[in-house]
Amino acid sequence: MKLSELNHWDVQNYLNSPDDIAAYLDAALQEDDPDFFLVAVGDVIKALGAKRIAAQMGHGEKSLYKSIKPGAKPRYDTVFKMLHALGVRVSITATTH
Repeated sequence: MKLSELNHWDVQNYLNSPDDIAAYLDAALQEDDPDFFLVAVGDVIKALGAKRIAAQMGHGEKSLYKSIKPGAKPRYDTVFKMLHALGVRVSITATTH
């Protein structure tokens, strides 16, 4: 791959299936950084179409973008509405110590 091709790399081009989206968001969640996770959610929203996702959530596009900007503190129900609209859900597993 040439450096010039790397400049045009965009994760949104690789979020082609529900499994890809789930794996991407799961990896972002493992970073234990809310801003990092919100950026990843934003990538998926942009890949699927912000207007469509906002409509599925019953929100406006502006409101949706406010919820995912770094430093945002979206409400619990907002996050779960976003994830539902993206076609994914959160599951809990036990950790081993």
